[in-house]
Amino acid sequence: MIWYLVKLLVLLPLIGALAWGSLKFAQKLQGRIGAPEQGPRRVRVVETTMLSPTLKLAVIEFRGREILVSASRQGLTRLAEAPAGDNQ
Repeated sequence: MIWYLVKLLVLLPLIGALAWGSLKFAQKLQGRIGAPEQGPRRVRVVETTMLSPTLKLAVIEFRGREILVSASRQGLTRLAEAPAGDNQ
Protein backbone atom coordinates (compact mmCIF):
# COMPACT_ATOMS: atom_id res chain seq x y z
CA MET A 1 0.00 0.00 0.00
CA ILE A 2 2.83 2.42 0.82
CA TRP A 3 4.61 1.58 -2.45
CA TYR A 4 1.41 2.43 -4.36
CA LEU A 5 1.16 5.85 -2.65
CA VAL A 6 4.83 6.60 -3.35
CA LYS A 7 4.38 5.77 -7.05
CA LEU A 8 1.23 7.90 -7.14
CA LEU A 9 2.96 10.89 -5.52
CA VAL A 10 5.88 10.65 -7.95
CA LEU A 11 4.14 9.77 -11.21
CA LEU A 12 1.10 12.04 -10.99
CA PRO A 13 3.09 15.33 -10.93
CA LEU A 14 5.43 13.93 -13.59
CA ILE A 15 2.53 13.19 -15.94
CA GLY A 16 1.05 16.63 -15.26
CA ALA A 17 4.40 18.31 -16.02
CA LEU A 18 4.73 16.33 -19.26
CA ALA A 19 1.23 17.36 -20.37
CA TRP A 20 1.89 21.03 -19.51
CA GLY A 21 5.26 20.95 -21.29
CA SER A 22 3.82 19.39 -24.44
CA LEU A 23 1.09 22.07 -24.57
CA LYS A 24 3.66 24.86 -24.22
CA PHE A 25 5.84 23.23 -26.89
CA ALA A 26 2.85 22.98 -29.26
CA GLN A 27 2.04 26.67 -28.71
CA LYS A 28 5.62 27.63 -29.45
CA LEU A 29 5.71 25.65 -32.69
CA GLN A 30 2.24 26.62 -33.85
CA GLY A 31 3.39 29.83 -35.53
CA ARG A 32 6.39 28.18 -37.20
CA ILE A 33 4.63 25.22 -38.82
CA GLY A 34 2.73 25.70 -42.07
CA ALA A 35 3.32 27.11 -45.49
CA PRO A 36 5.79 29.97 -45.73
CA GLU A 37 4.26 33.35 -46.38
CA GLN A 38 4.06 34.25 -50.07
CA GLY A 39 4.59 38.04 -50.04
CA PRO A 40 2.54 40.61 -48.17
CA ARG A 41 -0.71 39.67 -46.45
CA ARG A 42 -3.85 40.62 -48.34
CA VAL A 43 -6.32 40.18 -45.47
CA ARG A 44 -5.93 41.94 -42.13
CA VAL A 45 -8.16 42.03 -39.06
CA VAL A 46 -8.30 45.71 -38.08
CA GLU A 47 -10.43 45.48 -34.92
CA THR A 48 -12.74 43.10 -33.06
CA THR A 49 -15.39 43.74 -30.42
CA MET A 50 -17.31 41.20 -28.34
CA LEU A 51 -21.02 42.02 -28.15
CA SER A 52 -22.00 38.89 -26.22
CA PRO A 53 -20.40 35.54 -25.43
CA THR A 54 -21.63 34.19 -28.77
CA LEU A 55 -21.46 37.33 -30.98
CA LYS A 56 -18.42 39.29 -32.15
CA LEU A 57 -18.02 42.20 -34.56
CA ALA A 58 -14.87 42.41 -36.67
CA VAL A 59 -13.50 44.91 -39.17
CA ILE A 60 -11.49 43.19 -41.90
CA GLU A 61 -9.35 45.02 -44.45
CA PHE A 62 -9.17 43.42 -47.89
CA ARG A 63 -7.98 45.02 -51.15
CA GLY A 64 -8.41 48.59 -49.96
CA ARG A 65 -11.84 47.96 -48.44
CA GLU A 66 -12.88 47.64 -44.80
CA ILE A 67 -15.62 45.07 -44.28
CA LEU A 68 -17.66 44.90 -41.05
CA VAL A 69 -18.72 41.32 -40.26
CA SER A 70 -20.50 39.67 -37.38
CA ALA A 71 -19.20 36.31 -36.22
CA SER A 72 -21.50 33.94 -34.36
CA ARG A 73 -22.00 30.23 -33.97
CA GLN A 74 -24.05 30.24 -37.18
CA GLY A 75 -21.17 31.75 -39.20
CA LEU A 76 -20.09 35.10 -40.61
CA THR A 77 -22.41 37.81 -41.93
CA ARG A 78 -21.24 40.88 -43.87
CA LEU A 79 -22.87 43.95 -42.36
CA ALA A 80 -21.20 46.93 -44.08
CA GLU A 81 -18.38 47.90 -46.39
CA ALA A 82 -16.37 51.12 -46.80
CA PRO A 83 -13.11 52.24 -48.37
CA ALA A 84 -10.10 51.59 -46.14
CA GLY A 85 -9.02 54.57 -44.03
CA ASP A 86 -12.46 56.22 -44.16
CA ASN A 87 -12.91 57.56 -40.60
CA GLN A 88 -16.59 58.38 -40.72
